[in-house]
Amino acid sequence: MRVSRPLAALACVALSGVALAACQDQASGTITGHDGARAVQTFTNPSTEGCHRFRADVTRVDNFTQNSILLYKTPDCTAPQGQEGTYLDMQGSDEVVRSTGPWRSFSFAPG
Repeated sequence: MRVSRPLAALACVALSGVALAACQDQASGTITGHDGARAVQTFTNPSTEGCHRFRADVTRVDNFTQNSILLYKTPDCTAPQGQEGTYLDMQGSDEVVRSTGPWRSFSFAPG
């Protein structure tokens, strides 16, 4: 049975939409936490929901995703009253200021 071109094109568009909808809760790329020159942990295609905890304190973070993140000095993505997490834009890196201490967690910035 032969399928018409318009019907085949419509099927491809529908499948693409389903695939994109399934991936919306993931950031495409990697986030890597470092302690000095040593990589501590890499998150690949992490969920954009919730708090992500580094398994060790990190002093530099490389965000090679298409999403901005917030870095926190606490393990539960909270900041002291009146303060905020450190904003790190997509495709960027940041190093902690030695006097402020290491980062322990991150979450994705609101879109």
